[in-house]
Amino acid sequence: MTRVAVIGHVEWVEFVRLADYPPRGGLEQATRVAEHAGGGAVVAAAVLASLGAEVEFFCALGDDERAQRSERELTARGATVHAARRSQPSRFVFTMLDDGGERTIVTVGERLQPAGDDALDWDRLTAIDGVYFTAGDDRALAAARSARTLVVTPRAGDHAAGLSTAPQVDATVFSADDRDEVRWASDWEPRSRLLVATEGAEGGHWWGESSGRWPAAPVPGPIRDTYGCGDAFAAGLMFGLASGRPIAEAAAIGARCGAEMLTRVGAP
Repeated sequence: MTRVAVIGHVEWVEFVRLADYPPRGGLEQATRVAEHAGGGAVVAAAVLASLGAEVEFFCALGDDERAQRSERELTARGATVHAARRSQPSRFVFTMLDDGGERTIVTVGERLQPAGDDALDWDRLTAIDGVYFTAGDDRALAAARSARTLVVTPRAGDHAAGLSTAPQVDATVFSADDRDEVRWASDWEPRSRLLVATEGAEGGHWWGESSGRWPAAPVPGPIRDTYGCGDAFAAGLMFGLASGRPIAEAAAIGARCGAEMLTRVGAP
């Protein structure tokens, strides 16, 4: 069995669906869809568990009921949770889903992330095949590098400091349609073996030690929303690389995971 870890943040997400976004000062009726633990790391952990991996989840959790419910959900989804405790409340996220499948996200509160000096069992990462890193400090990122394969999102890391202490990573995965991620990915490029850019319905491409493209995977059902598609792709890609597959095959796994996420509402 492939052993993987996800290092990142947890947030409590409430999903509502509405026909149209209200104009400034307007009013629009919405339908409550669900509420549960979410965020990129949570999506990735659930996808990796569905692929049959043994998943370890390193995070920081607040001191409220949402944190307790999040930990129970992660455990129920098949992840072994390693959680540092914080005195702050959990971050709350309000996600609006429109009839076209797009999502708009509003976050409330601080993003809680693990730190390398937290009393977590970081040594377990030395026996891990692959890590997907979405949030954490420099020491947590250094601990992640002890795994055989390390994949990051460009939203991780201290861009203000120029990532001067970041280790070499195997792949940085980002959306070519997100201007912030494109800019941040350029910071990671000197420290990445591969840069992997997703392009939605066009598939995507990679470059670095090698270069190439992959096609989009067929969507196995009606499109319901785009929440988590990028992190689902990154999780599938990391799983493929951690399993010893070449980049083209790993990207194909990621594409299938992203396409399946389109058919679900919210995190899996």
